[in-house]
Amino acid sequence: MLSRLSFLLGKIPPLPVVPTQRAAWIIAAFAPLALVIGAVSPGLWIIAPVAAVGLIALILIDAMIAGKALSWEVDCPVDTEVGQATTISLSARFRAGRVYSAKAALALDPRIAPGGRAAFDLAEEPQDAGYLGSATLFPERRGTADLSKAWLRWTGPLGLGARQVTLTLDKAVRIWPDLSPVRSKELQTILRDAQTGLIARRIRGEGTQFEALSEYESGMDRRRIDWKASARHNHLYARENESERNNQIVFAFDCGQAMCEPVDGMPRIDRAVSAALACAYVALKGGDRVALFGFAQRPQIMTPFISDSRAFNRLQGAAAGLDYTAAEPNFTLALATLTAKLQRRSLIVLFSDFTDSTAAELMIESLGRLVEKHLVLFVTIADSELEGFMDEEPGDIATLARSVTAETLSHQRRLVLQRLRQMGVDVIEAPWRKIGFDLIDRYFLIKNSEAIG
Repeated sequence: MLSRLSFLLGKIPPLPVVPTQRAAWIIAAFAPLALVIGAVSPGLWIIAPVAAVGLIALILIDAMIAGKALSWEVDCPVDTEVGQATTISLSARFRAGRVYSAKAALALDPRIAPGGRAAFDLAEEPQDAGYLGSATLFPERRGTADLSKAWLRWTGPLGLGARQVTLTLDKAVRIWPDLSPVRSKELQTILRDAQTGLIARRIRGEGTQFEALSEYESGMDRRRIDWKASARHNHLYARENESERNNQIVFAFDCGQAMCEPVDGMPRIDRAVSAALACAYVALKGGDRVALFGFAQRPQIMTPFISDSRAFNRLQGAAAGLDYTAAEPNFTLALATLTAKLQRRSLIVLFSDFTDSTAAELMIESLGRLVEKHLVLFVTIADSELEGFMDEEPGDIATLARSVTAETLSHQRRLVLQRLRQMGVDVIEAPWRKIGFDLIDRYFLIKNSEAIG
């Protein structure tokens, strides 16, 4: 008989009832009161256990009144972008009962939520006879964020007893590079103006390869006048040159330790990827060919050259695969590998960073060899934190020491960038909010100067 009873009890699932925070505070308040009663009137000690049993009964009754959960579901997007708002919602329906409040919690990947946890309240939806709540999260790193578990808790009208259920999830959110700069109105305006110019003037007038002669008109650059042809025809003629197209542009990313440091809450590498993809989109629209190259201690990815803007998603997918590496990059191996893969002169846009001149020595040496065959553009994000330390008022010794250290590092940084410029490397250093548009402006300047081919 006892064994059969144990078997039946094992078949009964545990009652998902837990005391609320309000019940815990009431218990905590009654504990010293029970001690006082026991000390003053020992004969009234029975009051304490009776009150405890009564409170437990109220907790159970309150939870029973709340009713059971008929159904609940977690909804999340399949894809999102790093740094962009991502909404994860939970909807629930309860059996007839009086639900005082409902809360939800999610266990998920720290890529999408700090600490790997998100909690939010559910509000009643009278039209749907259910409850709905959501959390808006901002992914901090690229990759695939798994949602592993969800908890739903709701209380009765007294707010003493709560029911709780757990659901194991098999959901994932793919976090892609941020493409908001590509969708921005500013970039679309730039592309529209560029396309308007190409349609009006075809592709003539900016390059070095001769295309045709046209009659000189007021407003044209006088340096384009072909004096020999004008002398033969007794009329002023100007040269129309073919604009350079089909350039090879490689966006190279240092995925080492320095590029994994955050800038305003997001790693530098992700800021760099967003700027590079915006410029790559412009380059594809301009008829150039684009490839991505990523490296840390060894090369990570090298995409083939893309020449059609309709294949831009291939660049986005490759950029999503750039890994975060807490190690110093091997510039010698990486740039030698890149040089071996390039068969013609190209524009190489290198996104990197450094902490001091000693750490940058190998980078400078490798870029010196690279600049002999290719046009190199070095892009680095200005360190706003370092500038903040330099601007602090030296109110104490610690602040003064921090300010002096920041000034020293900033001076070393300027020396490294100056050395790069003297070697023939073009340099862009700007805050992350401006780095994308500064890069696009520099790309147009280099393209119009016919310096790539």
